[in-house]
Amino acid sequence: MEKNESLEKANFRTLIEADGKDRIQDRLNIIGVFLRREEHITLEEMLDLLREEGYDFEPRFVKQCINRMVDLGFAQKKQFEGQPIRYEHRHLGKHHDHLICTKCGTIVEFADESMERLQVEIAAKSGFHMLQHRMDIYGLCSQCLSQRTPLMPLTMAKEGERVVIREIAGGRKKQARLTDMGLRPGHLIEIINNAGSGRIILAQGPTRLAIGRGMAGKIMVSISQQDAGT
Repeated sequence: MEKNESLEKANFRTLIEADGKDRIQDRLNIIGVFLRREEHITLEEMLDLLREEGYDFEPRFVKQCINRMVDLGFAQKKQFEGQPIRYEHRHLGKHHDHLICTKCGTIVEFADESMERLQVEIAAKSGFHMLQHRMDIYGLCSQCLSQRTPLMPLTMAKEGERVVIREIAGGRKKQARLTDMGLRPGHLIEIINNAGSGRIILAQGPTRLAIGRGMAGKIMVSISQQDAGT
């Protein structure tokens, strides 16, 4: 690990000296801290790491340095849905994809050779030469999933989840209105949009519906057993 870090720092130094950059040692210190952390980090987190090691570089300079690391192939810039821009170490000749938890923001890297081969085969069948690809899978990590109650109001369901209606609270008028919309206990619905405010957009069969948050709070659901992996 240390040998690889030294080689990459030496490679980086050669390239930035060819750029005619100043503050060579400061730039080497920044990439050194970055290479020692195999994580997806934001600019703010990078600044914190540098301070922990006794450096006090101005944010603009650190951002400039990291962007040059991206340009030169030492880092990759990632933008995951609902999260700030993050940077990760780019290992030459290696590829991985990501699992992203939409609740706690945990990012898990994974690599699957059979999936890689399948993507190449799919592209080849269409006469397509694949140069690069990116796969980001959004969902709930095991820890967040274990913290969820088996029965929850529809307002807590996440975008992309399929849930089963278990109970409908409220008076007869509300229950009748939901029944008229085609929403009954036992029905499977898919969450299209639940941004945390405003109406929830869901799909029941081929029909899209918009439900106010007050009414959605009266609908108790559970995660579809198929989506739960059972």
